[in-house]
This record gives sequence, C-alpha cells and structure tokens, in this order.
Amino acid sequence: MTDDTSALFCPLEFRYGRPEVRAIFSRGSRLRRALRVEAALALAEAEAGMIPVQDAEAIDRAATPEHVALDRVDAIERETRHDVMALTRALAEAAGPSGRWVHYGATSADITDTALALELKECVAVLDGDLVRLGTVLAGLARRHRATPTVGRTHGQHGVPLSFGYKMAVGAAEIVRHRARLRELRPRLLVGKLAGAVGTGAGFGENAAAVEDGALRRLELVPDEAPTQIVGRDRLAELTNLLALVAGTAERLATEVRNLQRTEIGEVAEPFDTARQVGSSTMAQKRNPIASENVTSLARLVRAFALPPLENMVQWHERDLSNSANERIVVPHAIVLTDELLGRLADVFEGLEVDAGRMAAAVRDGGGEAMTERLMLALTAKGLARGDAHELLRRLAHARAGPAEFVDRVRADATVAKLLAPKELDAALDPDSYVRAAAEKTDRILALVERDLAR
Repeated sequence: MTDDTSALFCPLEFRYGRPEVRAIFSRGSRLRRALRVEAALALAEAEAGMIPVQDAEAIDRAATPEHVALDRVDAIERETRHDVMALTRALAEAAGPSGRWVHYGATSADITDTALALELKECVAVLDGDLVRLGTVLAGLARRHRATPTVGRTHGQHGVPLSFGYKMAVGAAEIVRHRARLRELRPRLLVGKLAGAVGTGAGFGENAAAVEDGALRRLELVPDEAPTQIVGRDRLAELTNLLALVAGTAERLATEVRNLQRTEIGEVAEPFDTARQVGSSTMAQKRNPIASENVTSLARLVRAFALPPLENMVQWHERDLSNSANERIVVPHAIVLTDELLGRLADVFEGLEVDAGRMAAAVRDGGGEAMTERLMLALTAKGLARGDAHELLRRLAHARAGPAEFVDRVRADATVAKLLAPKELDAALDPDSYVRAAAEKTDRILALVERDLAR
C-alpha cells in the first residue's frame, strides 16, 4: 500500500514551494484564467458591434471551470493535439448556440499569452511581498545591532571594524533595489495581446484596437505595443533575469550566515530546535546551517532558469514553438523557488542568534591589527608621508621578532612614539570610531530602506 504522494515526480510537488504559490500554476487556475480571456474577448467584440451582445453574455456565463471541465478539455486535446483548440471547443459546447462566436478573430497566443500575464500579475504581488518581508527583517536586525561591534573581513581576513547592523543594512538596501526593479518591470511584464495571427489585428478588421483595448481593460492589463504572433519574449527574459539577481542576493546573505556560523567564528547561528532537530545522523553535536545551505542550492537553480528565456527571444519570423515547452517548466519553477528561498531566508534572519560578545571579542582579540588604517591616517596627519606610514605599519604587522602583539610592537616603535602622544595613540587604536561611523551610516541607510518598505 502506498500513499497518495508516492507517484509524484517533481520535488516542487512534495518538497518545495508554498501551496498557495504552487496553486497559482495549477492546471485548474490556468484554465480559469484562459476562460477569463475568452470571455473578455467576446464581451469586447460585442461592445464593438462585432458579435451579438446576448451571445457574448452567454459565452461569459459559460467561461468558468464549473461549465468547462478540465477533463473535457483534456479529452478534446487528446483528439486534436492542440491545447487552445481543445479549450475553445469545450467552451463552445458549454455556451450552446452562442458558442459559434467563441475565439472569433483570435489566435492561440492571444489567449495563452494574455492568460500568462494574469498569472504573472499574481506572482509579482507575491514576490513583492516576499521582498518586503525579508527587507523588513533585515532592517530590524540592522536597527537592533546598529552599534554592535564586529570585525569587517575582506578576502576572508580581518579588515577594519564595523557594526553587525551595518552588514544587515547593506543587505536590506539590496533587497529594496530589487523591489525597485520589480516595480520598473511590472508595466513591461503585465501586458496582454489580442491582435490575431501575426499581431497586426487584421482579423478583427477596423475594430482591432477597440477589441483589444476593451478586452484588456476588463482584465486590467495593457496591450503589448508591438507584438508578433506572441508577446515579446524579452519581457519574460527580463523577469527571469531579475529573479536571478534576487537569487544572487539571497545566496550572498545565506553565505554570510554560513561563514559566520563556522565553529571557529561562531558569531551567528541559524534558528535550531534543540529539543528535536538533528544536525547529523552520526555526529550528534552538529548544528548545521541547513536552511542557509538550502537557500544557496535553490538560488543556483533559479539563476540557471535565466538562460532559456534569453534564448526564447529568438523566434523564426513572427513565431515558432521553440519557447513553449520550456516556458511551461521555467516560469513556474523559477517563481515558486524564488518565493521559497526568500521565505526560508526571512525565517533564518527572523530567528537569527547573534553572539555580540563573540563579535566584540574578535575585534578585541585581533591584537589591534584591524586598526592599521586608523594608525596610518594618524601618523600621516602628524607629518609622516602616507606611503612611509603604510610601510612602517606593514613591517610591524608582519614582524616575527619582538612583542607578540601588534599593538605592543606599535607602542614600542620609536617613530610612532615620536609622532603620537600616548592619548593620541590610544585614540587611534580605539575601534569605537569605526563602530560609530558604521552606526551613523546604518541610520542613514535605514531611513531610505524603511521609507521604501512602507510603500
């Protein structure tokens, strides 16, 4: 005896993706949207005087999944081997005598591409909500830790101090930029097309513009200003490349968590249910950053989905079908997985454990080497050439003989002692100046971020 999920093939069906987001791409949802387009077309044609009003109203009443069953559409498609023809025949049957006007003047892509725009409209709202949630969580961390000292790292090595809040503010600002990109893309993406076989609208005659405008007005879409038989595929390519950018940010943030959770650093940790969660099947002590690793893995796949839509921009003349099959896979997967990884990442940061003491210790225990920049500037201000100050501190930092700690070597150096009084040297070695600067800049970033997230 097997359960109902044993035959499922795609991991999105049983492992990834929120049910409400997967539902956007269900066959039932897609049927409903296609029927809405057919109904809007008929009503617009009646408004333009092309078909009788009563027949358009009959088509509108019939254009629901309750009247046009998915099973019936499938049965017709098995005979015709054409999905839209199957839809129109099933709708015509449901509309009775008025069915003679179904799909009048239209071509298949008029329905599928316009229905796709309705689908994407729902998805854009979901993705915007995901970005707002993650940005808000990051901004909250930035606010709480605006002045929490930590060491900045470049090339995996200690650089100069900053605050943990500043790290989070940088991430929040990146998320806000993606929101701006999504807003900018929206009017280019959410377009329909009811312009016939090669996009000129000739099949609708002198009513072409009125029919397209009327139908799309009912669907709350705008027309593609220059279609071929299909809506321009640069629009989908732009969407999937935006998702790739979002995935890049997500992986960057996830990688930061993974690195800072390393045993030898241990400054942050993902949420972990110590009562029940298992880190390893053999190493009982393990507390692995599995959510961040999962985000990393999914982000790489989302970026891979950016390539097929770029290639789909190339069509033979006014259209071919080389885009069709892969779009059925790429668009739902890219969107569902982007929603998934953004949600998981927000969960990580929402429950992130921040060890401020460990962060401060990393700054303190670095032997003062993180303050070489500050020392160099102080020595330069006292008359030493910048290059000479840099070379002096470089030699002191890499010295093998003498005091073990860099700060002790600095205090013992004759040139430093000659140029900097003890209080001046203490000030140059104090990381608080860096942390204060980071906190102040965090505040400035958050003023912009929080304004955008409230929109």
